[in-house]
Amino acid sequence: MASKNHRPLSSLSAGDISAVIQMAWEDRTSFETIQERVGLTESDVIRLMRSELSRGAFRLWRARMKGRVTKHRALRSPEMKFDDRLVADSRRAHV
Repeated sequence: MASKNHRPLSSLSAGDISAVIQMAWEDRTSFETIQERVGLTESDVIRLMRSELSRGAFRLWRARMKGRVTKHRALRSPEMKFDDRLVADSRRAHV
């Protein structure tokens, strides 16, 4: 069952896919922000990245994301003063 903030991968436009890939590569854009902006959960983003990137690029991305605290708001230090929602606003596809 899909939640109100969940979106199937098949409903994404090419612009949405491009925006998700950009946000996923950015260290400071959290998976929570991607879900708020595009409606994809972390596991959806992983599936999208696996299907859209080459095998090597996907492996590099997964290795980069593994353990990166900035990709999860709950793991961030309170000293981190940036708002990743603002970064994501500039990446949102306008279709």
